Amino acid sequence: MRRVIFLVDMNAFYISCEATRHPEIMGKPAAVAGDPVNRTGIILTSNYQARNFGVKTAMTLREAFKLCPDLIIIPPDHKFYEKKSKEVMEILSSYTPLVEQNSIDEAWLDMTGCEGLFGQPIESAKTIMERIKTDLNLWCSIGISENKFLAKMAAGMKKPLGITQLWKEDIKEKLWPLPVSYMQGVGKKTAKKLNELGIQTIKDLALYNKEYIFKQLGKTGFDLVQFANGIDPSPVEASHESSMKSIGRSTTLPKDIRNIEDAKAVLLELSDEVGMTARKHGKKGSTVQITIKYSNFTSITRQMTVNPTCNVKSIYEAGIKLLENNWTKKAVRLLGISLSGFENNSQQLSLFSMSDSEGSQTDKIDNLEDTIQKIRQKYGTEIIKPGISIKKDK
Repeated sequence: MRRVIFLVDMNAFYISCEATRHPEIMGKPAAVAGDPVNRTGIILTSNYQARNFGVKTAMTLREAFKLCPDLIIIPPDHKFYEKKSKEVMEILSSYTPLVEQNSIDEAWLDMTGCEGLFGQPIESAKTIMERIKTDLNLWCSIGISENKFLAKMAAGMKKPLGITQLWKEDIKEKLWPLPVSYMQGVGKKTAKKLNELGIQTIKDLALYNKEYIFKQLGKTGFDLVQFANGIDPSPVEASHESSMKSIGRSTTLPKDIRNIEDAKAVLLELSDEVGMTARKHGKKGSTVQITIKYSNFTSITRQMTVNPTCNVKSIYEAGIKLLENNWTKKAVRLLGISLSGFENNSQQLSLFSMSDSEGSQTDKIDNLEDTIQKIRQKYGTEIIKPGISIKKDK
């Protein structure tokens, strides 16, 4: 099975975070920088409107104001960015437990074998991008490949809101023609050394004599040649901080709804995704939360405690209780449900873990849903879909 690795790169992260609490800067050139009062310091991040004027990261404020006199400057708030970063990582961790955070605004995901749950790589990337955009009002670009290096390269090829696939069979066409300075891991000094060796493009580097470049640049040079050939065996290593803390699904409805029976049908499909994802990763949660966003963009979240579970039925029933207790006549545009409060000693659930006895009702549901999961992994998610009886208005 070919590995499937994503690199999720948040677009203009610091200033995009600020835009979530300063909507007045939307559509205007703005940046996060050192000292806006005295106009000193450097640009940490600029939005895309500012970049159109040539404002770049690490540029001094004096230079930036020459290019864009109307530039809006916001002082940095690193605690806030860390909070938003954690929210992003929690979303990513709901799709796979193998999330390796590379920096405050990007992470690798090992999505190998997740096609049965989330569709083909391009489909799951769209789902992740849309969820980050809907839930957090932040933008990202996603690179897709079979290793971390190529995924990282792919993520930088289209911004903002870009999804790019770069498989090994694509590198001669998409990667090799690029200048060697464009390559991840090649800074100004290294690029200068490579240019002095006659290496101008990534193709030149890929075809260069490995022994000679090792003599000139040591192991770094050898690794760069490997990368240029699309070779990177390093695994995605999840850290404790990026471990899965919640599993949630939400959907923006094609049209606003007011009928609670329609909402229940949507909630069942979302509960099915949440429960089956939790089951795949051996997670049982004790907190079910729903999110309701109305047509005026206001939203509420409500939660309740349940016995630790990953059963779709239990998650759905809790969601329905919360929905019924909080339903109004307002038009609803988005619904979401999540499972959290995972047990510390979660173990992978197994179809064969039941005893020969009849077992409890919960065991029977576990058995059934394990079977459904195995069938879906083999034949796809559409082979078995959740059903609900909806009362028709007379």
